Amino acid sequence: MLITGGAGFIGCTAAARFLGRGDRVVVLDDLSRRGADRNLAWLRGLAYSTGADAQLVHAAADVRDRDAIEAVFKAHADIEVVLHLAGQVAVTTSVQDPRSDFEVNALGSFNVLEAARTLPKLRALLYTSTNKVYGAMEDVGVVVKDGRYAYGSLALAQGVPETQPLDFHSPYGCSKGAADQYTIDYARIYDLPTVTMRQSCIYGPRQMGVEDQGWVAWFCIAAALGKPITLYGDGLQVRDALHVEDLLDAYDLIIQRIGAVKGQALNLGGGPGNTIAIGEVPKLLERRLGRPIEVRYDEWRPGDQRVFVSDIRKAGRELGWSPKVSVEAGIDRLFGWVLENRALFEGL
Repeated sequence: MLITGGAGFIGCTAAARFLGRGDRVVVLDDLSRRGADRNLAWLRGLAYSTGADAQLVHAAADVRDRDAIEAVFKAHADIEVVLHLAGQVAVTTSVQDPRSDFEVNALGSFNVLEAARTLPKLRALLYTSTNKVYGAMEDVGVVVKDGRYAYGSLALAQGVPETQPLDFHSPYGCSKGAADQYTIDYARIYDLPTVTMRQSCIYGPRQMGVEDQGWVAWFCIAAALGKPITLYGDGLQVRDALHVEDLLDAYDLIIQRIGAVKGQALNLGGGPGNTIAIGEVPKLLERRLGRPIEVRYDEWRPGDQRVFVSDIRKAGRELGWSPKVSVEAGIDRLFGWVLENRALFEGL
């Protein structure tokens, strides 16, 4: 198993799961993201305590560096599964620095795909795309219902399906969308066992969220530190949230059933059963804390969708998968972890 971005939130959680099964895991990460060094140290401690330290390898490489990526893949030519998680993850950052966003997400993914073509035992390559490839969906009617935004069309009662036309809104949408389509096409053209996963609002322990990315975790961190929470827009925006353990269950099933989903895109989100309005999260945290949280409002951010809910029925049909962790229980679990590990966030 090789995991690009393996010291990130999803990456280290996945690495821990696979190490716990006795798998050999190569963590490819340049440790440039805040908290990545701590996640890697946690992984090493976990591997040592379970006797799996010999199974964990850290490769310090940047996905933009073609030579470095090729060298890592050559050194670990027996790798059978690649999880490509490395990427620039914030829409706001892509607007500020579109060139770096392109180089990390589009060029970096191209480098990984090309290197993967050299692996003789490759069974599966999973790419983490995003719901942002569907764009702002400005042609879809949005209404306010029960204090939340909702789709006005009954056709989207189960959420946005994979057949929704793509619309790469924002530099981030363009870079992730390009990699999304490259991943699908490499299955067609080169017979590579690839799957692109259009993920929606993943959250869970070890997520070092910041204001412009990983918003559920950031709200929990801000609340724990007594900081105000800023809602961009009016707070009625709706997302379908998916706990990281449910996501990893989907990864397992994709790897097991790669023959059924090879060359396809799959929505992986909480679906209609796990939706929450952004402005509702501070209220959940207030109940857990037993005190008010200061909430501020600011201007809408570019590319922000009023509502996004994934139609996850395809993943259900193809994989037999569905989320098990409710959004309320998942957020409570995450907030508990943040409170227990408050020292990790002091000074933010």
